[in-house]
Amino acid sequence: MLQESYPLYVANAPERPNAALAVTNKYSGEIVARVALADEATISRAIGRAVEAVRPMRELPAFARQAALAHCAQRFTDRAEELAESLCLEAGKPIKDARAEVSRLVDTFRIAAEEAVRLYGEVMPLDISPRAAAYRGMWRRVPIGPCSFISPFNFPLNLAAHKVAPAVAAGCPFVLKPASLTPIGALIIGETLAETELPAGAFSILPCARDGARLFCEDERLKLLSFTGSPAVGWELKRRAGKKKVVLELGGNAACVIDSDIRGELLDDAVQRVVIGAFYQSGQSCIGVQRVFIHADIYGEFRDRFVAATRRLKAGDPRDPETFIGPMISASEAVRLYAWITQAVSAGARVLCGGTRDGAMLDATILENVAEHLPLWCEEAFGPVALLAPVRDFDEALRRVNDSAYGLQAGIFTRDLYKAMRAWDELEVGGVIIGDVPSWRVDHMPYGGVKDSGLGREGIRWAIEEMTEIRLLAVRSR
Repeated sequence: MLQESYPLYVANAPERPNAALAVTNKYSGEIVARVALADEATISRAIGRAVEAVRPMRELPAFARQAALAHCAQRFTDRAEELAESLCLEAGKPIKDARAEVSRLVDTFRIAAEEAVRLYGEVMPLDISPRAAAYRGMWRRVPIGPCSFISPFNFPLNLAAHKVAPAVAAGCPFVLKPASLTPIGALIIGETLAETELPAGAFSILPCARDGARLFCEDERLKLLSFTGSPAVGWELKRRAGKKKVVLELGGNAACVIDSDIRGELLDDAVQRVVIGAFYQSGQSCIGVQRVFIHADIYGEFRDRFVAATRRLKAGDPRDPETFIGPMISASEAVRLYAWITQAVSAGARVLCGGTRDGAMLDATILENVAEHLPLWCEEAFGPVALLAPVRDFDEALRRVNDSAYGLQAGIFTRDLYKAMRAWDELEVGGVIIGDVPSWRVDHMPYGGVKDSGLGREGIRWAIEEMTEIRLLAVRSR
């Protein structure tokens, strides 16, 4: 179902200047398609066309923006298997997970279509003192202008959608750089947007080499940069971005807390949820479970059940519907994480299961007694590794969750309402998930992190707020 080659998109139109980028099957290593790469001149031209589209996009009626987004949602539904296959091949995502991501893509565009007609403002009383008695005011949101988006490899459809769909809803023209390892999904989004009646210049989808992406960050014609990816890259882009607004969705070191009241069937449920949270998509999620803090009273029982459940996971070809663990995005990433595991074991950590590697395939791996100064503990593993640690009480667990440079989301398994509320008060994260893993997300909720995990929020309504500015009207009435 995949095409042999894919164009890039400049100002809503496909262009095929070359077929320089080879996209590989991440499991077999075979080339599955070739993609056109944009050079700096093409990127600059696309930004110029986005600038020209500012007024037409701003003046496009809300119902027309809604119609374009609704069209995309329907077409993605029609092409669901093609999209899932592209994810399975270019990202190495197990087919069941690929289909789930396509359903989230549809949700994201559907929600954006609803929000496109909800860009509300307010009437604002100004007569707070005698000098303002004759004035009344109101404010509304207006599009910020041309936007620059850089999306990552791990959710190449839905994380691109979380930038593209709100931009269309808000009336912002944009240029998008998809990850070079996984560009096909974003190009299919471009192909679908090209079927709509959006003004020329409303969008450009531009795969390009990293060293050719300078303009996405530095071009002063762009008014907002939204980046999802690694913290090191994200903060460097912010430094170089100049006066433009910057939204960063960066890495995590996500933690789960299993409290002492989680026993019996509740413990079985927690085990199953943490298995999914830790090893879904081979752990390549910024909110994947990395650290698990378990109350000492139930530590041994949780550990044994968790290890047994993890050993039952099937690893292999992501096209097999029974596969749960597919390849990491590249052999080099698997080598990097395997080296971290080896370093931790040398320092005294104990491997409870997994710990072996074959090419880009890394076993689902569980360790305990990991030294907390090592990269495996304190950095983002971004792979199929979970680290277990006992805690004496709930307060210790909260302190240790916070003992991280990152703060994206945390998962808390407790039946105590007061403890749940205390976690919400005290945890230094963007989201606290009670009764489930930090990996849980619904696409309309505010999503983002604090500390090294980023700036700003995504989730359609919240992304629209980032992509718009408040404009006040004050009227002297007498």
